[in-house]
Amino acid sequence: MQRKALLRERLSDLKVDAILITDPVNLRYLTGFTGSSGFSIVSENHAIFVTDFRYQEQAGKEVKGFDIRIESGERGMEIKRIVDEVKIRRLGFEADNVSYGFYKRLVGRGIRLKPLRNVIESMRVRKSKKELSYIRKAVRRAERAFRRLMPYIKVGAVERELANRLECLLKEEGCEKLPFDVIIASGPVSALPHARPTGRRLRKGDLVLIDWGGECEGYYSDMTRTFILKDKDLSRQCEIHDHVLKAQEGALMSIRPGVKAAAIDREARRYIERKGYGEYFGHGTGHGVGLKVHEAPAISWRSRDIVEEGMVFTIEPGIYLPGFGGVRIEDMVVVKDDGAEVLTGLSKGPEIIET
Repeated sequence: MQRKALLRERLSDLKVDAILITDPVNLRYLTGFTGSSGFSIVSENHAIFVTDFRYQEQAGKEVKGFDIRIESGERGMEIKRIVDEVKIRRLGFEADNVSYGFYKRLVGRGIRLKPLRNVIESMRVRKSKKELSYIRKAVRRAERAFRRLMPYIKVGAVERELANRLECLLKEEGCEKLPFDVIIASGPVSALPHARPTGRRLRKGDLVLIDWGGECEGYYSDMTRTFILKDKDLSRQCEIHDHVLKAQEGALMSIRPGVKAAAIDREARRYIERKGYGEYFGHGTGHGVGLKVHEAPAISWRSRDIVEEGMVFTIEPGIYLPGFGGVRIEDMVVVKDDGAEVLTGLSKGPEIIET
C-alpha cells in the first residue's frame, strides 16, 4: 500500500522506530478500516492492525496489507506486547488524539513515547484520483438533494422543517452520513454564521442562507447558497450578495500552486473591506475538505499553509449584518497545475424566489 510505504519513509526523519495511529479518520485513511475501535502500529518491517472482537469480520474485509489482531486484554497492555515483540525503542503517537490518562498508562508500562502532530494529516492534504472521484460524487449527491428541496423554499416554510427534509433527501441520494447538521437560517437569523434551524417561518424579503454537504465513501462535500425571497425593495439584500459574490470570484482567481493560503483569504477580505463591510466578515475564507469536513489547509489570515496541486478546499466569504441578515457563498475547489477547478456547480445567483 502506497500510504503505508510513505509513512515508513518518514520514520527516520521523525526519529521514531514506529508510529501508533489511533485517530479514527487517520486509521481509515491508512488501513481502510471504518469501525469505531482500533489502532495500528507501523514500523519499518511491521504493519499491525488491532481491533476488538466486535469488528473481527469487518476488519478482515476492509483491512489489507496489515497483520490483523484481536485484542485479548486492556489496550495499553496490547500495545506493550507489540512494542516488546517488534523491539520498538521509541514509539511515536498522535499527540492530538491521545488522552493524558492513556499517555500516562503507556509510560507506566515502560514505553518510550514521542508526541507527533500532522503526520497522517499532511499525507491526506493532497487528494488522489480515487479520493477526488469520491468527493465529486459527494458534491453531486448534495446538489441533487438540494434541487429536490428547491420547490419547498418559499414564504411560510419553516426553517427546521426545510432542514429536516434536506437531510432526508441527502440520505435518499446515497449519503450514509452527513458531514454536519444542515444550516438553514432566514431573515435576521442568517446574520449568525453557524445558526441552527429554528421554528421561524420564511418571510418576504428574507435572506435565506443554506449550508449543507454530501458524502461518498467517507469523503465529504460542503457548500452554501443564499437566496432572497421576493419583496418590494431588495436593494440592500442584492447589494451585499453582489459584494460577497465578487469577493469570492477574486479569491477563486487567485488560487494556484505555490500561493500562500493567507493571500487567498486576503483577496476576498480586501474586497469586502473596500465596500465598507470588513467588520462584518469575521471568519476565514475557507478550509480543506476530505475525510473530515474541516481539515487542512486553512484558508485564513492566520494560516501558514502553502497551496499545492491536489488540495481540496472551500472558498466561502460572507457578510453578516446584525438585525438584518447575512450572505455566504461557498464553493469547493481542487487545485490544478494552472489554477483551481470549481467542483460545486449550483447557480450562485442572486436567485430571487417568487413568493
